[in-house]
Amino acid sequence: MTQFMDVHHGMKGITADQLMEAHKADLAIEKEEGVHFERAWADPQSGIVYCLSEAPSAEAVQRIHERSGHPTDEVHPVPLSI
Repeated sequence: MTQFMDVHHGMKGITADQLMEAHKADLAIEKEEGVHFERAWADPQSGIVYCLSEAPSAEAVQRIHERSGHPTDEVHPVPLSI
């Protein structure tokens, strides 16, 4: 499977608890699309949230985020990492 980094905009002021709740919502349904969300980061000042996942496609990542209530603005494949 491919790793993906997705980006959410407009989440200004997000708290650690809110980030954890959003992540848990993704985890609750991720298997339905064959996705695994590994980690999330947030910058409450800018409102940008990043999520790292493994998935069969960018569309699968988008569908999980949409269904869990926080659609993503961008999904980028990450073909190389160290």
